[in-house]
Amino acid sequence: MAESSNTKMKKVIVIGVDSSSESLHSLEWTLDNLIPTCESLFKLVLIHVKIQALSVLRFAGPGVGDVVSLVETDLKKTATLVTEKVKEICDKRSFLDYKQEVMEGDARNVLCEAVDKHNADILVVGSHGYGAFKRVILGSVSDYCAHHANCSVLIVKKPKIAAR
Repeated sequence: MAESSNTKMKKVIVIGVDSSSESLHSLEWTLDNLIPTCESLFKLVLIHVKIQALSVLRFAGPGVGDVVSLVETDLKKTATLVTEKVKEICDKRSFLDYKQEVMEGDARNVLCEAVDKHNADILVVGSHGYGAFKRVILGSVSDYCAHHANCSVLIVKKPKIAAR
């Protein structure tokens, strides 16, 4: 399908989405703070990265074959739930100019590749707020993207709830 000249004029925002509250908050924040007054200037590409079933079961040992299909089914179910939640968030705000993609792999690499694929002007990712130790063990998608994406990166932090 050929793009209209109106679509080419729009700025592309790629947003990484997953089932975490931080990720969904980054989508809501973008829709509430970046887009409300100039919706016609932006197109959103919402990327959910599904991990590979075998990467979850890497250390499971013999007999893993039976479990792979169960894990794959669960990962597909999660991806469906995420895409439904994203649609609900966009519908609630009457934002229609978006598309969703479910991709497989390491979120850090997939998001940077999506930036290039869609010629994104900005990448939005949520921050889990991990401490230094967890970042070393789990890796930080936002930190990786900030250093490797070929566009500006907006890291949206979810507000901390103050203790009463």
